[in-house]
Amino acid sequence: MEIKEEGTSEEGQHFLPTPQTHDTGDFQLTSIQKTPNEPQLEFILACKDLVAPVRDRKLNTLVQISVIHPAEQGLTRYSSTEIVEGTRDPLFLTGVTFPSEYPIYEETKIKLTVYDVKDKSHDTRSFLGYASFKVGELLKSKEQPLALSLRTSDGGKVVGTIEVSVVKMGEIEDGEADHITTDVQAQKCALVCECTASESVSGKDNLPFLNAVLKNPVCKLYRFPTSDNKWMRIREQMSESILSFHIPKELISLHIKEDLCRNQELKELGELSPHWDNLRKNVLTHCDQMVNMYQDILTELSKETGSSFKSSSNKGEKTLEFVPINLHLQRMHVHTPQLKDALYDVITVGAPAAHFQGFKNGGLRKLLHRFETERRNTGYQFIYYSPENTAKAKEVLSNINQLQPLIATHADLLLNSASQHSPDSLKNSLKMLSEKTELFVHAFKDQLVRSALLALYTARPGGVLNKPPSPKNSTEESCPQDPPPPMRRQDSIPHHSDYDEEEWDRVWANVGKSLNCVIAMVDKLIDRDGASEGSSGSRRDGEKEPSVVDSVMSHPREDWYEQLYPLILTLKDCMGEVVSRAKQSLTFVLLQELAYSLPQCLMLTLRRDVVFSQALAGLVCGFIIKLHTSLHDPGFLQQLHTVGLLVQYEGLLSTYSDEIGMLEDMAVGVSDLKNVAFKIIEAKSNDVLPVITGRREHYVVEVKLPARMFESLPLQIKEGQLLHVYPVLFNVGINEQQTLAERFGDVSLQESINQENFELLKEYYTTFMEKMPPDYISQFQEQNDLKGFLENLHQNIQAKKRKNVEIMWLAATICRKLNGIRFTCCKSAKDRTSMSVTLEQCSILRDEHQLHKDFFIRALDCMRREGCRIENVLKNIKCRKYAFNMLQLMAFPKYYRPPEGTYGKADT
Repeated sequence: MEIKEEGTSEEGQHFLPTPQTHDTGDFQLTSIQKTPNEPQLEFILACKDLVAPVRDRKLNTLVQISVIHPAEQGLTRYSSTEIVEGTRDPLFLTGVTFPSEYPIYEETKIKLTVYDVKDKSHDTRSFLGYASFKVGELLKSKEQPLALSLRTSDGGKVVGTIEVSVVKMGEIEDGEADHITTDVQAQKCALVCECTASESVSGKDNLPFLNAVLKNPVCKLYRFPTSDNKWMRIREQMSESILSFHIPKELISLHIKEDLCRNQELKELGELSPHWDNLRKNVLTHCDQMVNMYQDILTELSKETGSSFKSSSNKGEKTLEFVPINLHLQRMHVHTPQLKDALYDVITVGAPAAHFQGFKNGGLRKLLHRFETERRNTGYQFIYYSPENTAKAKEVLSNINQLQPLIATHADLLLNSASQHSPDSLKNSLKMLSEKTELFVHAFKDQLVRSALLALYTARPGGVLNKPPSPKNSTEESCPQDPPPPMRRQDSIPHHSDYDEEEWDRVWANVGKSLNCVIAMVDKLIDRDGASEGSSGSRRDGEKEPSVVDSVMSHPREDWYEQLYPLILTLKDCMGEVVSRAKQSLTFVLLQELAYSLPQCLMLTLRRDVVFSQALAGLVCGFIIKLHTSLHDPGFLQQLHTVGLLVQYEGLLSTYSDEIGMLEDMAVGVSDLKNVAFKIIEAKSNDVLPVITGRREHYVVEVKLPARMFESLPLQIKEGQLLHVYPVLFNVGINEQQTLAERFGDVSLQESINQENFELLKEYYTTFMEKMPPDYISQFQEQNDLKGFLENLHQNIQAKKRKNVEIMWLAATICRKLNGIRFTCCKSAKDRTSMSVTLEQCSILRDEHQLHKDFFIRALDCMRREGCRIENVLKNIKCRKYAFNMLQLMAFPKYYRPPEGTYGKADT
């Protein structure tokens, strides 16, 4: 019987069929004993003495695995092995794994159907025979394979034998024990992120933390021979993350809050001349529309309760544009007798890009440069401030909003200490108040505040400067790349004789003087208290205002609170005056950026927010997984808080047509991740989802850890030290469009990105070598030749060779050696990404785990034909075909081509 498989979408790994209860009426189901977070059942297959339907035919066999659920008695196709060619005794490298969520019991029946594949490209196959067994029978066989007779469809003729062997990762098969070396440490691979059962925190503690990140796992099992003809076992896992939707919702909420605050500050800017007032009204109209749009998007996203995946076919959806495309953890767990179990993680995600807005005019990298150039040269209606000064204005405003309530709180605590007549408490409260007030005063020393005050003065009704001159005459910055020289007044705002520039100095200096009055009073109160007890206290030698202090001290028996209260009130009043003036002047700076080219500037902000949201969701997912797998690596934890975390993105986008715009978006999105810092806090409830605070250009992601995991962290991290990330992007286009770009187009964008990011990577390596302890560096250098890898990477970038995938391999290797997080991206993280991550996995098995050289291609085909990535294609487009055709693949590098029969026309 020949079967031509056409509709194979139902052959995917079905992990969660209709839930079954344990009680099914007349009988009860027996659960399988399992370890938390580990698969319930895994087995491998081999056939013997298969009978060919035609004499002398060499069989090309595969086994299809189906599940019969006890309560339904319906057949569910589950998975398949790879095709083994030219033998009647096939030994399959692809195994079968049932994850912990799958409803499988001892009474569940497994059906194994063996086919002879006639034509791989069209999936034409003929039925050979089948066998079935109950899970309980397999478990009882323990170490011995379960041997089953294969029979024809009528159940009569025996056409061979199939053997089923249970696999338990981490256990050693007979005959392997004498191949284990006792010198484990010497063989430890620096690329490996290890997590063994004895080292890990208990599964009970881990479970809520993992479940907060990963959902719907797809698992695959393989066994491959090593160079010494022993078996290694590999478990491949692919999981979605609910952070795909959680992070965008957090971020949009933060943007709405920030924009509402900015809009209110614009309204409170005070009276302006007609020209500036009209600009403000126009800006507010557009900004309010933007806030409403963000609120609508947030409302739509909030309806996606429980979602953890955005398919590639939805990448152009307006309501989902903040959500990353096809975000997954791709994990490989390797068990070999010679080494500890090793984990290799890669986050796969579609390139962060604004697909809904499109790429007709390019992406962010080009659009931002064009916008800034035009704004600098076309400023007759507004005052030009450089991007650096605009960012500085946002930073100072943010500091004001944070410090003012803190100072008020510490001032109240000081008064509370005074009312309790507690000298020690008074000293501590004064120390905190002094520190925060000094930071507050320091924030206003920037020349930008002074120039902004003058600009705002001229924009008031009756001001001289109703229409500022062109900023072409400004000497504030000679070119967009040069940093603005410090302490220089903006020349586009002329000095006006009626404006008293020294008034601002007096206003913010009054804050310092008021603080000195408070310090002097506290000193005298404590000294007098000490003298009354017969002890002489040391008096602080700070600046004092004798007239104020002495007048209060003329009533020595008054309550401390009464003596400090008027001074605190004066401090708060002075601070309020400073805040009012500074906030208005700096808000006026922000008005200049918004006033130019509405609504284009807001659309650029939207585009940047969209791209950043997609990038941040992937980063947070990667950080949490990396933290979990490395909790018991003291070297990594020290690196995390002393150096920071390397985050390496591998891009596979071409520099042709729309993908140029995608790459331009991605380059900015990845670069913007440098504005993100992580803070690890102890989880106080079962809610362990991360929380985002801060503002645009300065985000803090708070990651919650269960108490037991949190206590294992270094003191610096537990005390709330911010953990910084260092993102780098290397891109090499590999498809047929890149061929066109290389022959007829322009690849300068790719070359520039790779060169710029190489410099960033080199800076990180230098910092790593300088800040990590000498003993760690000494051991690290013995195991790794990072300097050689960096030199090789630099040479390959300079070589400008076509489709030089060596760049990606070297960058990935350096990232793993430096304990970084790996990302692989193409347009949808589906086809090219699948080719790349499977090649990376097999290369690691060959280079680090002694995969037999004759099995490299076969291992690669196994992972691409029946591995997690073909399941990724299925869940995205409902078809088990990579979206390539033969003509396209001719342009691909050799090892990036999928096996025959796994590609074809597909709607992506």
